[in-house]
Amino acid sequence: MKYNRILLKLSGESLSGDRNQGISNQVLEEYAVQVVEIAKKGCEIAIVIGGGNIFRGLSGTESGFDRVKGDQMGMLATVINSLALESAVVKAGGKAKVFTAVRMEPVGELYNRDRVINDLKNGTVCILSGGTGNPFFTTDTASALRAVEIGAQVLLKGTRVDGVYTADPEKDPDARKFDFISFEEVIEKRLKVMDPTAFTMCRENNMPIIVFDMNTNGNLMKIVKGSEIGTLICN
Repeated sequence: MKYNRILLKLSGESLSGDRNQGISNQVLEEYAVQVVEIAKKGCEIAIVIGGGNIFRGLSGTESGFDRVKGDQMGMLATVINSLALESAVVKAGGKAKVFTAVRMEPVGELYNRDRVINDLKNGTVCILSGGTGNPFFTTDTASALRAVEIGAQVLLKGTRVDGVYTADPEKDPDARKFDFISFEEVIEKRLKVMDPTAFTMCRENNMPIIVFDMNTNGNLMKIVKGSEIGTLICN
């Protein structure tokens, strides 16, 4: 295995499949099977999931919600997704535990870095929910923060496209994919990979990012084993 400890970032929208909202049981099960597969090979996995399939704080403010309240609602949406994934991982034969960034026992255990690392070493998939626990920070930032905190070797950003492109490949047929790109090039070319706060945290802490297609079964295992899937971003 090339990577023994990873932080997997999943978007909430990806869980909805083709429905654009809610949770697709099929997608959830497919993700869980991939996660359990690498966990059984000895890879330690922490996961951060967004909540956009249920509620987005920024869109909430456009509807008249206070930004802080909107972001808190978004945090709760990530908890719902995390609980769903926890159940799916257990159903697929793995061990999983949800940690929350704000206290809400018995829904999940309050996030504590040392306890997460201990559970990772014991083969438990640790699902880190609630963002950072603070408004004005995205789950991208939460994933970068948690990856650095737990000493992950890489941050894997699972998306519905197979890497970073010169333009949106879903809109521009001439968009070209990068197999490798540096943090500096991403900034110079103004490519949208993660929000600026998350991206800066990864760059300053030498946390490599791999952007890949999570919806293709087997990709997660290939990356963990060292295959050059998606786009690698590093210093």
